[in-house]
Amino acid sequence: MGLAEKLQLCFVYVYVTFCSLACVVPFILVIIVSFTDEKSITRYGYSFFPAEWTFTAYETLFSPRSSVPRAYSITSFVTIVGTVSATLITFGCGYTLANKQCKYRNVLALYFYVTMVFSAGLVPWYMVSRAIGAFDNIWALIVPSLMFSPFNMFLTRNFIRGIPDELSESAKMDGAGDVTTAFAIYLPLCLPVIATISLFYAIGYWNNYFNAVMLVNDKNIFTLQMLLFRIQSEITEMNRVAQGAIRINPPKESFKMATSVVTMGPIILLYPFLQRYFVKGMVVGAIKG
Repeated sequence: MGLAEKLQLCFVYVYVTFCSLACVVPFILVIIVSFTDEKSITRYGYSFFPAEWTFTAYETLFSPRSSVPRAYSITSFVTIVGTVSATLITFGCGYTLANKQCKYRNVLALYFYVTMVFSAGLVPWYMVSRAIGAFDNIWALIVPSLMFSPFNMFLTRNFIRGIPDELSESAKMDGAGDVTTAFAIYLPLCLPVIATISLFYAIGYWNNYFNAVMLVNDKNIFTLQMLLFRIQSEITEMNRVAQGAIRINPPKESFKMATSVVTMGPIILLYPFLQRYFVKGMVVGAIKG
């Protein structure tokens, strides 16, 4: 390796390191502030080296009177059920459009593509959600977002097109139907793209508070993101949610940061397990077909 190549490689390492620090440092600051005493934040502001440390924000966050644990469980349930359901629907549609036996697959693909370009708007979405009973219940957090993303569907379809047709023909010769062929043969082979779209859906469901804002009035089924939204918008509402009937002002800034840490944690922990499939699913699904 020549000197010029070594310098280029060194520059790449320095650049990647700088970008990584730019992403990690703010998150580290959020964690540190969540453990910082409120008086120290008020006096000195955000700091990587706070004058006083405390667990008060997390004690408040998970106190017996707090609504956060219940909202956390609701968000986890919605994310798991919604991600699994949306992924299976997306895979089924992608497999159908990739199947050459489907006569009108190109017409259907055009139909789905139109929905990527044009949106019906908020009012029809709200009316349809209420008409199907997805209002002020747990399904209001799942069903309106259950319809698959056309982008994820095309990603899945293109990935499936890269699988040899001989597998499908061999399965049919052995007497397997379309459902058996799709889920017993093609689904295991599509693990990279399945992991990719699952990550997309999981992030979408986990971070979604819009459905709760528009379709949910029952505070008992508020999601974690809905509570975080209310914490950031109204400090008086934060006092009521976090402390209930106890008239003690909880830590404001550190509480918001602690809630952010709890909200981001599961997605950050999930990504490393899907990372090896993520890039492959994106690249192969994007260039095939």
